[in-house]
Amino acid sequence: LILAGAFFLSKAVAIFGIPSALAAAIGGLGLAPVALILAMLAAYALMGMVLDGFSIIVMTLPVALPLVTAAGYDPVWFGIFVVVVVEMAQITPPVGFNLFVVQDLTGAPIGRIARAALPFFLIMAAFAVLLTLFPGIVLWPLA
Repeated sequence: LILAGAFFLSKAVAIFGIPSALAAAIGGLGLAPVALILAMLAAYALMGMVLDGFSIIVMTLPVALPLVTAAGYDPVWFGIFVVVVVEMAQITPPVGFNLFVVQDLTGAPIGRIARAALPFFLIMAAFAVLLTLFPGIVLWPLA
């Protein structure tokens, strides 16, 4: 049901031309490309607390991809970045979506699961920042 809603939302957004209008509006703000990516990192982390990863990607990609390409980032880099960030968002303590899945499977308290997931979240967050600051590490095999 969420995927059907996300599909129709992305189609409606595309029909009304929202991605290109939003890209033009954000481009007019004069944000540095790194600031745009860091804002997306925060937005994906927040969405990961309440939505599953596939739904996040389906709902945000039609809007986010034109913004990122307008900022000068490679679409392949952005695809890898989105996968890393969405997976990081799924284990965002204390309310990441996958933390509740693990709690349901194990019966362990959510606080214990969140503490156990924290090091992995920090590693993935550091990797996402590293991808943002040095996008060439993703693209060097393609060069």
